[in-house]
Amino acid sequence: MTRIPNDQSHHHQSPPCLACRVLLLLDVQVNMLKHPADGGVPSSENVLRNIEDIVDRARSANQPPRIIHVRNCGEPGEPDAPHSPGWQLVFPPLSHEFVVDKLKNNAFAGTKLADLVPRDAELIVVGMQSDYCVRATCSAALDRGNNVILIKEAHATYDRIEVWNGGMVTQAHDVELEIEAELEEAGVSLLCMSDAPHLFSDR
Repeated sequence: MTRIPNDQSHHHQSPPCLACRVLLLLDVQVNMLKHPADGGVPSSENVLRNIEDIVDRARSANQPPRIIHVRNCGEPGEPDAPHSPGWQLVFPPLSHEFVVDKLKNNAFAGTKLADLVPRDAELIVVGMQSDYCVRATCSAALDRGNNVILIKEAHATYDRIEVWNGGMVTQAHDVELEIEAELEEAGVSLLCMSDAPHLFSDR
């Protein structure tokens, strides 16, 4: 199994976690956000644009959230193997932002993420993949008591091949909607990109 430090956070003084609000960027890495023809998710262009908008708003907010970049570390030879081109973060972290490297779908498992996200924090989640890391991390955050917000059209996945159903394919968009419904029923709040201007202001 790939072994890397659990937490490669930038060890500069972090701004206080006001309110407390955290923006969690899950696996926003080159591998899955390339053009679909090059192996990216089907909605990579739209999702990338939306995540960029959210990151820009977070960084320019009067009271910016704590921003945490979670980076998946694949096995040797995989597209997101450590230090490969696909492993790189799309948005280079600023000096006061954190980077947490993970090996499992649940970003809290085996990492220091729990130390960076207070249990009473509002957690705003974007990133990849809807039916793996997004689902697992949102569920874990709910279990620990966080108020979790998932931004629609700022998370994505690939088409799903239904192995046990004749190999039929469920389109990525339908998988994303399925995960949204599942997480909303569990207690996650869903917001749209039209809500982005108000994400990091007093609500």
